[in-house]
Formats: sequence, C-alpha cells, structure tokens
Amino acid sequence: MKLKWLLTVMCLVISLIPIAMIIGLQGLEIATKFLSLIIFVTLTIAFIVSYFISIPLVKLTKNIDEISKGNLDVELEKSEIYEINNLTNSLDRVMASLKLAINKVGVQKDEIFENAIKAKEQVEQNFENLLKKIDGWIWETDEKGICTLCSKKVTETLGYCPKELIGKDICGFLHSDDAKKLKENIFTISRDKRTVTNKLDLYWKEKTNKEPVWVRTFVIPVFNTTGTFQGLRCFSRDATDYKATENTIAELQKKIGELNKQLHEISRQPDKQSSLSKPINETVTKQEFDYMILFDEKTKIVDCTDDIEKKLGYSKKEMLSLTFSDVVYLESPNNIKASLEEIKKQGNKYIKDIHKKKDGSSIFVSEQIRYLKDRNVFICMVKQEIF
Repeated sequence: MKLKWLLTVMCLVISLIPIAMIIGLQGLEIATKFLSLIIFVTLTIAFIVSYFISIPLVKLTKNIDEISKGNLDVELEKSEIYEINNLTNSLDRVMASLKLAINKVGVQKDEIFENAIKAKEQVEQNFENLLKKIDGWIWETDEKGICTLCSKKVTETLGYCPKELIGKDICGFLHSDDAKKLKENIFTISRDKRTVTNKLDLYWKEKTNKEPVWVRTFVIPVFNTTGTFQGLRCFSRDATDYKATENTIAELQKKIGELNKQLHEISRQPDKQSSLSKPINETVTKQEFDYMILFDEKTKIVDCTDDIEKKLGYSKKEMLSLTFSDVVYLESPNNIKASLEEIKKQGNKYIKDIHKKKDGSSIFVSEQIRYLKDRNVFICMVKQEIF
C-alpha cells in the first residue's frame, strides 16, 4: 500500500472519534451535519501530510537508483523530516566510504560497474550457447510446480514458446496420469528432502493437435541453505522413438545378465587367473558394449576400453586423467558417490544416463554399473541408445 493512502486511511479512522463523541453528546442528527466537514478536513490534512513525507522519499529512491548504476556523484537533498534526513546522511557516509575504497585499490568506479556488467553479460551468453548446443530443453518450477524458466528449444518438440509455459502450472501441459505422477514426485521430494537427480518419462500435450509426445525428463530438486524445497530444475528431451528400441534394450539386458553371471563365477575363483586382472579390453567382447570404464570409490577413472575415443572423443590417456563425474552430464559428484554407496549394497545397478563428449555435446546411454568387491572398484559397461 502506498504511504499517502495509508495516511489517508489512518486519518479517516481517527476522524471517527470526534464523530462518535458528537453522536454521544448531541445525537445522530447533529453528527450527520458535521460529518461532511470532518471528512473534508481529514482528507485535506492527510493529503498535505503525505505530500510532505512522500516527496522526499521519492527523491531519495531516485538517488539510490542512480547510485546503483555507478553514479557516486549524486547530490542528496536534505529533508525537513528528521528521520529521512538521518537516512540521507547515512547514505552520504556509505558513498564516501565506497569512494575511498575505490581510490585505495587504484581503479575508476566506472570500471568496476562496467566490468561487473560485462561479466554478467558473458555468463548470460555462455548460458545461451549451452541451451543452443544441448539436444533438449531446460525448464524450472517453483515449489508449487509453477514454471519459472523455459528455454527456446521447447518449441521444436511441443510447439509452445517459452512465454506460454512460464507462470503456469507445468502439470497443465501433461496428460492427466502423468500430471498426477509429477505432482506425486514433487510431494515426495519436498517431504523426504531428496537431493538425488531422478528420471521421469512423461506424456506431454503437443500444442497444435494435443497429440501425446513421450518425453524423458531428468529432474534435479532444488533446496535453499536451510533445506527448504524451492522447486525443480529439469532437462527434457523428445524420446518418442525410444519405444521402437525396447526389444533391443531387452536383449541388451539379457546379455548383461549373462555377463554378470560370468563375472560372478570368475570372482569366486581366487586361485585361478582371473580375467579381471587383465586389461579391461580383454574382459568383455566388444560386441556386448560400446565402451567400458573402471573407476574407484572416489570416481577416479583407473582404466577404460581403447575404443572409448570413438564415442566420447577422449583418448584413453585423457580418460585416465578424469573422474567418472566428469563424464556424466547432469549428476553432481555428491549424487554419484551416494549412488555408488547404494551399488555397493546391491552389487549392481542398471541406469539410463547422459554422457558428455569431449566437444561438449552429449549422448544418451544405458549403464550397467557393478561393484567388484575384491578390487574395491566399479566397472561401468556402457551402450549408446539410438533414438
């Protein structure tokens, strides 16, 4: 509420006091005759008082805006109101301290603000370049599921422009069952304070004909420093053609199971020469997977197959200088380490993920990560998914 309206309301409330007194002493009829006069006088006083109070505040606000733009030579006007004058004096002292600090470091004040603006613009440009390069779109929601950010590439898949999604409930763009699934996911994340990235396969409504579009989404929960749930940060990609590859994936899972059985049998023969003591290239035939990575519990890569360069662009020597966290696109190092603890307990885990190539682009992959207890390392067998 603006100050002048607040003062007006307060004066009108105060004017009820003499009206009530007149009613009590002279009756309602007499009070009615004085009602218009009292209200007129009250409003006049309220506007005069609010004018003399609000005008200095408006000027002071404009001066602060100029200071925020880097103009430290603003002349602050004095006020007849004691409290506002104190505020002006405090601001004068802050400006003097800032000028002194700038003088001590030997740079011009214009350079500080100019460099800050350039740095901000560079960060924004880098972010825009990333959004153009990735094969999908990024969107965010608040804690209630209202879309607060959406990249332009959403148009290629769904036909909507970002402005059509921002400010609206994201569930309104999903089919009913999947909208319910997302709401349940948000509730579970906020209740259990889950910080681990998870994947959701959802049917979205296409703008023109409302046909369902099958989309794979990587969901990253966002919490503030006090642990309060703030919303979701998501990466989505059209995965409609994925349905056609389900048979291939099923066959791959079968081969993974057979390989796990072979590895289990080998690990139970400590007195014999184990194929795990050989280079990773000799452990599994190349037909089973596109490439394999061996890493320790700190995610440091200790070995990999020679043909990894064909898929990710890194040479084997370069891979040995990286960590598994450097290869995985969206997962943070802490999330990966948390997953490894789970794999230690279960023995192995099947994961759909995104791997980052040397040139900055990405590929969707299926991972089979197995914990090799006797060597205290993890072996990740990777197959690229073709959409």
